[in-house]
Amino acid sequence: MVSPIGSGPQPASAGRARQPSLAQLRAFVAVAEHLHFRDAAASISMSQPALSGAVAALEEALDVQLFERTTRKVLLSPAGERLATRARTVLEAMGDFLEEAEAARAPFTGVLRLGVIPTVAPYLLPTVLRLVHDRYPALDLQVYEEQTSSLLDGLTHGRLDLLLLAVPLGVPGVTELPLFDEDFVLVMPCDHWLAGRDDIPRSALRELDLLLLDEGHCLRDQTLDVCREAGRAPGTPETTSAAGLSTLVQLVGGGMGVTLLPRTAVRVETGRSDRLATGSFADPAPSRRIALAMRSGAARQGEFEEFAEALRGAVGKLPVRVVR
Repeated sequence: MVSPIGSGPQPASAGRARQPSLAQLRAFVAVAEHLHFRDAAASISMSQPALSGAVAALEEALDVQLFERTTRKVLLSPAGERLATRARTVLEAMGDFLEEAEAARAPFTGVLRLGVIPTVAPYLLPTVLRLVHDRYPALDLQVYEEQTSSLLDGLTHGRLDLLLLAVPLGVPGVTELPLFDEDFVLVMPCDHWLAGRDDIPRSALRELDLLLLDEGHCLRDQTLDVCREAGRAPGTPETTSAAGLSTLVQLVGGGMGVTLLPRTAVRVETGRSDRLATGSFADPAPSRRIALAMRSGAARQGEFEEFAEALRGAVGKLPVRVVR
């Protein structure tokens, strides 16, 4: 195209802004989230000078002030607030692009970030790790043990790829791949009147001194659901003083009450003490379902479905009922 008479080269600020880099966008988003340069740099494993330089270069490239800086704090400018939302969208799209490219390569290679709840991890991970070692040696499995709410947040925001946890979740955009059902077992002191029974009625839970995990554990909520179904009166006192099943079982052994354990946890948690006994509920016993969970429409959906089927076969020797 011929330029109008008298027109010359236009300054950069008068034309389109220079293309920002992904590193600059990551630095910008990190500072926008933390409003602190040191914390932002640590969150993306970048030195603070490098992060400051990336943000400054982005502001220069866009010819827009993104932050208001004082000696005491950092604030997003009005333009920075609008552009931070756009930058997050760009980074998420790039993450999806890279995930799609990774999935296009041979399946069961690269990194698989698996999140597991604490009441499953110690009892099922040996089976999972053995399966990955034997069948998928090229898979770089990374395991993160967290509570359900944290795992779901990690899944929906792309920090995790796949979850191993109790369902149903009822979360939009998350697809569940059921693995197995397992019964709950009553754990009690060895001299308890229900010790050793295999026909315990659920109604027995109405008056027992029940020990629970701390709030935030899905097993706590499942136990309370079982108790409500059994007719336990709302407000019946429960002692909540354990962050993990091992501590909970030690409290039972000390005579402080009884608790419910998933059957996969019984051998590990009760085998270390001769002060504990177990009892099974009459059919139909209360139970929970364990599943894998992934983002709906995940690029590696076929791979995850195959992994779920392999895991169903691997848990066949455990005291569970496999769900096909």
